[in-house]
Amino acid sequence: MDALGRRIIVAAFDGWNDAGEAASAAASMLRADVEYDVVHSVDPELYFDYQYTRPQIGLDAEGRRTLTWPEAKLLRPTQRSDDAEIWLLVGVEPARAWQAFAAEFIDVALREDITGFVALGSMMSDVPHTRPISVFAGSDNEGVRQSLGLERSLYEGPVGILSAIGHASEQVGIPTASLWASVPHYVAGHTPSPKATLALLERLESITGITVPRGDLEAESRQWEASIDAAAADDDEMSDYIRQLEQTRDTWDSPEASGDAIAQEFERYLRRGGGGDGPAKPGRDDPPRR
Repeated sequence: MDALGRRIIVAAFDGWNDAGEAASAAASMLRADVEYDVVHSVDPELYFDYQYTRPQIGLDAEGRRTLTWPEAKLLRPTQRSDDAEIWLLVGVEPARAWQAFAAEFIDVALREDITGFVALGSMMSDVPHTRPISVFAGSDNEGVRQSLGLERSLYEGPVGILSAIGHASEQVGIPTASLWASVPHYVAGHTPSPKATLALLERLESITGITVPRGDLEAESRQWEASIDAAAADDDEMSDYIRQLEQTRDTWDSPEASGDAIAQEFERYLRRGGGGDGPAKPGRDDPPRR
């Protein structure tokens, strides 16, 4: 557990790397459990394209019109602890100036003596909703891999902001890890995926030693799966497709499936456009929906 130290940033961004809202929902669960203060927030004018990520208008408690702009901010626990502290880096993936964006938060991380960085992501994948959600846990840091039993990704290709910040973290000596949940592509674009959120939180607990209260998440996961079962029961084509995915997943999980074969499938899927920062399950040739 000491590979990431005791002051760990957990990052999750809305957008490209948040299929089924699984990663951002995991960050929200963490935030709901602990009181946080804002350490740093970026100037939205520098990093966001308002035609792509539009500001939102609403009403405050007194009925007055308010305008909320896209944001990204670093939060720290209000109450300090001798145990592992989880800081949160949350917001919307920026549209421009990624190096400057990453540098802003790295400067703050160094000033605040951050000891580790964990990226949370989720991707649309060719996986069945009826099986446990798989979470790829990886790191480019050899010490972290050896200490926590993580994998190394050999992926080469387009990435999201999580990779940019993670790379910058390693450059200044902050060890990093990444957790990627595979969300069934046939539902990820239409509904939140609490089952994937739960899988991310469970894996985060295992590498950091923290405990995250589940709240209603386990019940929501069962309801999510049951609702998809009900939809599939009325759609023969969907049912057949899910059975094919189940057979593929069961083959993956069999003792005969070699690690090298799985890694090769990861890389092939990603080169087809499968989600950027982390590996995904093998599947069809069409790129996953975002």
